[in-house]
Amino acid sequence: MYSYEYDLAVDRLRSLRAEADAEARARRLRAARRWARRAEYATRRAARASAAVR
Repeated sequence: MYSYEYDLAVDRLRSLRAEADAEARARRLRAARRWARRAEYATRRAARASAAVR
């Protein structure tokens, strides 16, 4: 019985880790998209400012 309960616990822990890894990947992806969007906006602002100086 111990082995069966241990196997269940290990399986549950493995699935929880997989879920946590997937959530972390999704969080990093959202952050990367947000920073890419901010960089794009900054590039456009810089281009407009440069054009306004000319």
